[in-house]
Amino acid sequence: MDRRKFFISTALAGGSIAAFPACKSESKELKKNLQEEAIEKTRRAMFSMQRASWEQGVAAQAMLELGDIEMVYLMAKEAVLRQREDGRLAVVYTDNGATDPAAAGEAVLKAYEITKEEDLKAAADRMLDWLLIKAPRSKEGTLYHTMNSPEIWSDAMYMAPPFIAAAGKYTEAIAQINGFRRALWNTKDKLFSHRWNDGEQKFISSRYWGGGNGWAAACYARVIRMLPDGMAEEKQQLIGYHSELLEGCLAHFRPDGFFHDYVNEPDTFIETNLGQMLAYSVYRGVKGGWLDRAYLNQADMMRQAAYSKIDEHGYVTGAAGAPSFDHPGRSTEAQAFFLLMEAAYNDLNS
Repeated sequence: MDRRKFFISTALAGGSIAAFPACKSESKELKKNLQEEAIEKTRRAMFSMQRASWEQGVAAQAMLELGDIEMVYLMAKEAVLRQREDGRLAVVYTDNGATDPAAAGEAVLKAYEITKEEDLKAAADRMLDWLLIKAPRSKEGTLYHTMNSPEIWSDAMYMAPPFIAAAGKYTEAIAQINGFRRALWNTKDKLFSHRWNDGEQKFISSRYWGGGNGWAAACYARVIRMLPDGMAEEKQQLIGYHSELLEGCLAHFRPDGFFHDYVNEPDTFIETNLGQMLAYSVYRGVKGGWLDRAYLNQADMMRQAAYSKIDEHGYVTGAAGAPSFDHPGRSTEAQAFFLLMEAAYNDLNS
């Protein structure tokens, strides 16, 4: 085995991106090779996983932002194959999600844009019609996250508004974001609570789940990127929202580059995916010119921490683990957000 291949294999097995050779002429090439190897391993592991609607969606979004258009097309076709009559994409059997299926929406739109296959356009239109008209919602119009209970979740920040924006309904995307904030945002702590029961007018969980706050940060980054120039005021509003959320999370940032599963609860386990989600949003923000470059220091720490959790099979370990997300494990979304983080990192540094 030559020196380069040995370095890559042993570095990945140990999960470390930091142990580069001292020779500066080799360092850049080896880092690039290590990154490509890590992307391929995490990608392959992600596609081995069984996927619910939101997992198909976030995996397809990762392929879209990495530029793997062939895979975007294939995943979009599968999401359409499993579309319910009511318009929800990628539904597998007893999926209870009202907003989760929209996570695949942008990939379906992109697949249509490239191929002009009318079944893709019709499927995206049905998904949008579900969100705008048919889906369960509060009296104020905020989408419920579940089909069988009037619940508002922070997860829905990522599932619905980015697709609504991608479909050109920018005002509605912002209205949904504001609705989720009204229900779940804690102004003092600058963090999102996880779940609100709108029928009972009380929190199911007022705790600050890391994954839920990560979904929100990624939502902001995607919607800000899509808003047209004529919506400068709305864009500034979302930039302010993102900055507040980033401040709230960073107040609990660990010196090792991680966060706890419940962000402000140090007795909960040390979790991997929130850092990936925040790093993704920071790289997108700096690239877009709306976030100070000073945040790159923390984002790079989060990225390096994520690399340290990739095992020899390409699994991102230590994330809130599927299917219950209440223990350290692995998940499609952790795999996907590693890939999204790398796509955003590469775009920033290209």
